[in-house]
Amino acid sequence: MKVLLIKQIDHRPKAIEKRSGKQPLSRALPSLAICLLGAFGAAQASGQGCDVYVPTHKSNSVAVVRTVGAPAPGGTVTNVIPVEIQPLSAAISPDKAFVYVTNSGWVFGSNSVSVIDTATRSVVATVPVGNFPIGVAFTPNGAFAYVVNDGSNNVSVIDTASRNVVATVAVGTNPWGVAITPDGAFAYVTNQASNSVSVISIASNTVVATVPVGANPTGVSVAPGGALVYVANFSSDTISVISTANNAVAATIGAGTRPHAIAFTPNGATAYVANDGSNDVWVINTATNTVTATIPVGNDPRGVAVTPMGSYVYVANRFSDTLSIIDTSTNTVVATVQGVSVFPETVVINDKVSSGGCG
Repeated sequence: MKVLLIKQIDHRPKAIEKRSGKQPLSRALPSLAICLLGAFGAAQASGQGCDVYVPTHKSNSVAVVRTVGAPAPGGTVTNVIPVEIQPLSAAISPDKAFVYVTNSGWVFGSNSVSVIDTATRSVVATVPVGNFPIGVAFTPNGAFAYVVNDGSNNVSVIDTASRNVVATVAVGTNPWGVAITPDGAFAYVTNQASNSVSVISIASNTVVATVPVGANPTGVSVAPGGALVYVANFSSDTISVISTANNAVAATIGAGTRPHAIAFTPNGATAYVANDGSNDVWVINTATNTVTATIPVGNDPRGVAVTPMGSYVYVANRFSDTLSIIDTSTNTVVATVQGVSVFPETVVINDKVSSGGCG
C-alpha cells in the first residue's frame, strides 16, 4: 500500500527528483548544512525568540532555527542534528525537554524514533518502533508518545520514562498523522488508504470509533478545548471537522490543493492549513468554518505551527528548503529563513529558550 504514500510525498519537479530520488543523501549533508551557519550567523535573540526544530527528510537530520520575534521577525539556522534515515515528523514533550523525531527509513528500514535533548541539542536515545513511522504526539502529561507506523498499520505507544514501546494498537491502512485531545483521553489517527480516522482510547489503548472522512487524510489537529478535530484530506482538497462529542463529521471545508497540515491559534479562533499543491496557507475562521485569507508561501509547504502566544506561524516549505514566518495580525509573510537543509517536513516549537518567548 505504499503507492498512496509515494504519490503524496513525491509531487516534485523532475529536476528535484533527479537530484534526490529515493536514496538517502550522503551523511556529509549535515556537515554541509553546518557550513551554512557561517552565512547566517549564530547570534542569539536577546528578547523574543525560540528554537524551531525542523526534520529535513533528505538530509537525515533536524535543523534547529533560532527565531527572532518583534519588531523584526526572522531566523537563523544554529544547529544541524544528525538522526537516522529520512525523518518525516516530530513532536516536543509538554515540558519542552525532548523532541521525538520519526525516522521513516523509506525502503532502508530505520523504523525508529530519535530522542533529542533540547538542552544539549543532541540525540540521547533511539527507540525502535513499527515500519515506516510518520506521525508522533505526546499525551498532555508527557508520560507517553504515540507513534504512527504507516507500513505496519498500527501505532506504537512509547513510555517516555523507560523509552520502550509498551503497547501496539492496530488502526486503519497506511496511517499518517496523530493528535491527542487536551484531556489526554483520546488519540485521533488519520488512515490514508482507509479514508478514515481511528479514535484510540488512551486508557485502554483500543480503537473505540472509526470516522469516515475525505480521500487520503494526512494532517490532523485537535482544536484548543478539545471539542473539534480538523483533518486534512490530501486528495479531496477538503478539511473534515470531527465533533469529539459523537465522533462524527460536523462540517466539511473546501481547502487549497492537497492540504497537508493544520495548526490552531492558542485561542482556537483560527486554523492555518498548509496546502502543498497550491504553495499557500489558508486561514480558516473556526467559528464559521470559512476561509478568510490565502497566504502564498514557498514551494510545497508541508509543516505548520503557531507560536504559543499566537503572534506568528512557521511554515516548512519542502521544495524551497525554507521556513516562512507569517504574522498573524496581518496574515502576511514577514520573513523567510533560507538554507533549512533538504526537504524540511515539520515544524516543532520550543519556546522555553529565551525570557521573551516566541511571540
